[in-house]
Amino acid sequence: MVRFSMPVKGKAFIAAVAVATGTFLLLGTVSALWENPLFIRMTPAGTAEVALLAGQSILLGLYFSIPRGSCATRQAGAGSIMIFLGIACPVCNKILLFVFGSELLLVYFEPVRVYVALAGFLITGLAVWIKWTKGGILSLEGGTA
Repeated sequence: MVRFSMPVKGKAFIAAVAVATGTFLLLGTVSALWENPLFIRMTPAGTAEVALLAGQSILLGLYFSIPRGSCATRQAGAGSIMIFLGIACPVCNKILLFVFGSELLLVYFEPVRVYVALAGFLITGLAVWIKWTKGGILSLEGGTA
């Protein structure tokens, strides 16, 4: 039988909320998911991008609130980069534009952009799961996973 104990308590809960809120506001503003005076988006953003960003923010908040156990920093970092590339405007991303060119980005990357963000979300979810289970929060009868 698997028993879950809530890993987010006290100061860790405050840290989780702060990280999740900060991630949502920072990445949403930089990728121009909503109108803001700092960044202008060239391609329209849909509700999938906002939903994936909200999910990623919650996962990162949870990731940073789990006590240190096993570290899955590579997965969390790779997931975060992929989610940013997936929700950001491909034409506005100067690095992608320089490396691949606008035509290649619009023809090949734009149709799969949301799937890249989804893959990043799943990788970050894997990082949370690894840290959660290896950190001793998920306990099986008779021991810790």
